[in-house]
Amino acid sequence: MTSWGREVTPENAWRSYPRPQLKRDAWLNLNGLWDYAITSPDLVRPERMDGQILVPFAVESRLSGVARRVGPEDRIWYRRSFTVPADWAGQNVMLNFGAVDYEAHVWVNGALAGSHTGGFDAFGLDITPFLRSGENELLIQVADPTSAGTQPRGKQILEPAGIWYTAVSGIWQTVWLEPVPKLHIADVRATPDIDRGVIEVDVALNGWADDTDAVRLTASAGGKTIASTVIRANRHATLEIPNARLWSPEDPFLYDLTAELVTVRDPYAGMEDRNRVSYDARFTEREQNTYAAAQVVGAPRDRVETYFGMRKISVGPGPVHGQPVILLNNEPYFQHGTLDQGWWPDGLYTPPSEEAMVSDLAFLKKAGFNMVRKHIKTEPARYYYDADRLGMLVWQDMPSGGGEDQFVTGTSKSQAVLSSDTMAQHQDELTRMIGDFRAFPSIVMWVINNEGWGQYDSETLTKLVKGIDPSRLVNADSGWLDVAPEVSDVFDIHTYEDEPRTPERKSNRAIVLGEYGGIGLPVEGHLWRKSERNWGYQTATDEADYVARYRRKLEAVIHQAKEHGLSAAVYTQTTDVEDEINGLLTYDRAVPKAPPETLAEIAAPLLDEGGGR
Repeated sequence: MTSWGREVTPENAWRSYPRPQLKRDAWLNLNGLWDYAITSPDLVRPERMDGQILVPFAVESRLSGVARRVGPEDRIWYRRSFTVPADWAGQNVMLNFGAVDYEAHVWVNGALAGSHTGGFDAFGLDITPFLRSGENELLIQVADPTSAGTQPRGKQILEPAGIWYTAVSGIWQTVWLEPVPKLHIADVRATPDIDRGVIEVDVALNGWADDTDAVRLTASAGGKTIASTVIRANRHATLEIPNARLWSPEDPFLYDLTAELVTVRDPYAGMEDRNRVSYDARFTEREQNTYAAAQVVGAPRDRVETYFGMRKISVGPGPVHGQPVILLNNEPYFQHGTLDQGWWPDGLYTPPSEEAMVSDLAFLKKAGFNMVRKHIKTEPARYYYDADRLGMLVWQDMPSGGGEDQFVTGTSKSQAVLSSDTMAQHQDELTRMIGDFRAFPSIVMWVINNEGWGQYDSETLTKLVKGIDPSRLVNADSGWLDVAPEVSDVFDIHTYEDEPRTPERKSNRAIVLGEYGGIGLPVEGHLWRKSERNWGYQTATDEADYVARYRRKLEAVIHQAKEHGLSAAVYTQTTDVEDEINGLLTYDRAVPKAPPETLAEIAAPLLDEGGGR
């Protein structure tokens, strides 16, 4: 149990607003104690429940209060009641889930309100038609095959051992209600362009809008408006950001952005060529000028708050033998990171609190790191918000899927033997993950595959991701199978030798160590279990030996950066995880294996080479 886990209660479990990139003032947090039952799949509805579970912690976790294994043959049921606040009258009510693993069916007052498949993305249901006055009943059924299926699941497995960890099933992120008008803002995406000094903003409503529906955008810094305009609903806007303050780990400056759904007087009144219907997502100059000058009538019908950072990530010429390097804001910037599994001994996938997440990031900053590779797992949206505001670059992996052992078994390196349904589900969840997280400036790279685990058609997937989000780098294959060399932005190797191997130079890509390190050091009293199963890629005898080994590895990385043009290195790993003892911190985060100041001093030459100093 972590120190933060010991402080968790039903009253304080995850109280922060869960969606910082699309924030509304009015909401109702449904985290806390729910009734639960675990049944066979043929039961339509349980007659009685087994007890209570603390949401948003997975049923297998200690913090849930259940800590029970769930298999593919089981169904998890959740039940609670709620009352819609009286001041929400006249509005629609959305029921939102941060994440539920894996297949969820939702009933409100006995009526099926909707279903969702996918364990890593947020989803919402408009439950307005199913509500009644007074108390309402919410019932949820969840099925999760974990490693018995082929769905994206990362390192979850039904029989955990080694690098495979305890399964996570059911609700594992915040559940909440919020009121919205019938026509409301569904999405705001702000993409910076530092070369032009602008922010490109796309605003999507949940439905069709007419000519008098518009969106007012206001960008500000420190409470002072720096840009504002009114655009036709479901359109695109370009806002100039004069003398933009660039976001970086050393100066993680964030601009605020509000989007308001407003009514304008008919902007085309008196015009013969009204052009009322246009399917061009980017409006014409005439339309832009017309709406910018239109008169807003009445108060905003919907309002959301978001933010953005002015930063650019790219690959360009480097100073060593013409080897391309990763650039941050058009300058070479070495990314010194850790492999971050994101698991907790008490909450498993779910951190015990936001303070716990922030503690991990703060430790890494203090230890000299400027990047994390979020390893085949996603986090609650507030993690990326905290990375944005604290200044930590993020490589976001797509959680892997495939058969039970996940490894490629196809006849070609790039194509695993997967069914068309499995590939379609993987691609759908990949697309949804990018949609959920593409607005966070801290995320600078999408990692599509890890070591051939469920890997298929890397080139097609890389092109897909670049088409969805051309503003970030794409790592087609982290380790093992380099099968998309013409489209991937980096060449990524994994090297756990005592002295890390050097990636071969590439004329069209940056070269990186996607994984290295793995120094194990068991700390008595802070192990997941006392057994011979505890392991690291190498094992240190004590803190002095640990530091000496770490220093040797970092010296090799520094040499590669200076002499070969290495752009990034990802050390394994942030914390111990279950049987793995190769973390910089113990699993409970109570003991660092070495002082963070010492780790920072060792890595300082890397940052001097272009990584923040």
